[in-house]
Amino acid sequence: MVKRMASIRSLVVLHDLGMIALAWGLAWWVRFNFQALPPTNWDAFLAAWPVVVLVQGAIAWYFRLYRGLWRFASLRDLGNIVLSAALGALCLLLALFALTRLDGVPRTIFVLYPIFLIVLLGGPRLFYRLLKDHTLNLGRLGAAERVLIIGAGTAAEILLRDILRQGSYSPVGLLDDNTSLLRQRIHGVPVLGSIERLPALTIDLQIKLILIAIPAATNAQMQRVVELCELTSVPFRTLPRLQDFESGPADFRALRAVAIEDLLGRSAVALALDGVRQQLAGQTVLVTGGGGSIGAELCRQLAGLGVARLVIFERNEHNLYLIDRELGERFPALTRARVLGDVCDDAALRYVFQTYCPSLVFHAAAYKHVTMVEAQIREGVRNNVLGTAAVAAAAVRYGTASVVLISTDKAVRPSSVMGATKRLAEMVCEWQNQRSASTRFVTVRFGNVLGSAGSVVPLFRDQIARGGPVTVTHPEVTRYFMTIPEAAQLILQAATQGQGGDILVLEMGTPVNITYLAQQMIRLSGKVPGGDIQIVYTGLRAGEKLHEELFHSAEDLRATQHPKLLLAAQRALDGPRLEALCVQLARACEEYDEDRLHDLLRDLVPDFIQGQPPPLAADQTVLTFKRS
Repeated sequence: MVKRMASIRSLVVLHDLGMIALAWGLAWWVRFNFQALPPTNWDAFLAAWPVVVLVQGAIAWYFRLYRGLWRFASLRDLGNIVLSAALGALCLLLALFALTRLDGVPRTIFVLYPIFLIVLLGGPRLFYRLLKDHTLNLGRLGAAERVLIIGAGTAAEILLRDILRQGSYSPVGLLDDNTSLLRQRIHGVPVLGSIERLPALTIDLQIKLILIAIPAATNAQMQRVVELCELTSVPFRTLPRLQDFESGPADFRALRAVAIEDLLGRSAVALALDGVRQQLAGQTVLVTGGGGSIGAELCRQLAGLGVARLVIFERNEHNLYLIDRELGERFPALTRARVLGDVCDDAALRYVFQTYCPSLVFHAAAYKHVTMVEAQIREGVRNNVLGTAAVAAAAVRYGTASVVLISTDKAVRPSSVMGATKRLAEMVCEWQNQRSASTRFVTVRFGNVLGSAGSVVPLFRDQIARGGPVTVTHPEVTRYFMTIPEAAQLILQAATQGQGGDILVLEMGTPVNITYLAQQMIRLSGKVPGGDIQIVYTGLRAGEKLHEELFHSAEDLRATQHPKLLLAAQRALDGPRLEALCVQLARACEEYDEDRLHDLLRDLVPDFIQGQPPPLAADQTVLTFKRS
């Protein structure tokens, strides 16, 4: 890359020197009415030519005309060319007067020469820029707030151009780890060095605002950038990640505060849209729990993928109203139906399947708060197990082609009632898949979703807003995280490529330490962990693990066609026994016999180990540390 940039710069230098010589020649030719020069003037012309190239070349170097990137050329660069040409003409006048007393050199040459030079140097640059983008700007300078931009790529260039157009901020420089960009200028704004220089330059340049323009940054890169920003005590904003752009290029209006999703979110999912659209086009799709975090995002993405009709089934009236209103505003042409109902209500399910005949069902309705379900085993079993069984049975009865169960990593070697009920839901779908010749059942299993109703993120935000403390269960506790859009995209991908009976596990990346999550959220709020806001450890609650797992040791994990989807091979399943015990589960729910429900869960899910976690040590209650 460095060699390539050096070669490009050499070509620019040769181009500009050639244009200087050509401008000098054209000025003489025009002065003598496009006729041959008289001998005396010809000698003066040739004698002055090397002086012109040398002097004007040095002035062009002083104005850094060779360091500007042509693909980012702007009217500010043209302004530098005009100044360079004017100063060059003046210096040449003085130099030639000192050398030859201007003998044989017409005075009008020093008027014509800079005009031709401006055209010959500026024309190619602006023409090349127009091939890339028809918008050129000079940007207004003045007493605007001084900003420093992190990143010097295409997104940074677009953002910089928008800032210069608006004029409310004064961009002082850009930082980028690409060494080949050092001392280059983009729209006249210099690339000052690597991102590591941020703390020092913020002080030296009296920066008032830092703008992060690296939408393709990985979570590790973003964490590093944010840590450097935090050392400056200067406010900072960021452009959305690539997968969060809804329309058009980045601009100043898209800037926002850095969110925890920017630090823990991962690269955009390469969704095979053509294949997904092809399989969903013309279908009626039912989403149970369509008003929840995952269900609502599934509805949004399905609405944009050409489904013939979207049926939203939700028991929470307000959530159903919100997602229905949003879809109506964003996708007015979408045919949709909203049904207020419970997955445990056979009559409601019968009505939905008979009326709308869905060909694809996403079963997202579930109770997922570990501690809540731990104390409400009857409701957990009724909703998560019996509700799934009712949806699966209705899908088979009414000829639904595919059912996708949304499961959780807590179903693997469950230590909680919620995890055990979700594992049992997986088994119910596997058994239905074995029994049915026409309905395909696919299970999708993943970890925590950032910002969902069951995530710790909303809890931490509330605690930080109240001034703390932020409560974490254990210093070593870790969890898998992904963003809601990423989870929904991978669920759609799994729905279109999974075979009947498959358990597809979403690749969740590296587990995140919850203490780190709490620290970062406190810092992003402008506070100091352990100083402004304490982190208090409360101990693991009943049913909670230190570390979650995505697949069981007995499940042979295999790759699939999509790099972020893994296939967990099925374990042995005694279907008739499962069916018989599920009947007993239903009876125990009717009798509200929670002891019997516990016994049946342990019988149905042998690796369900329920117990109280060990208490915290005396020195593991409060985290206090100083900001580095």
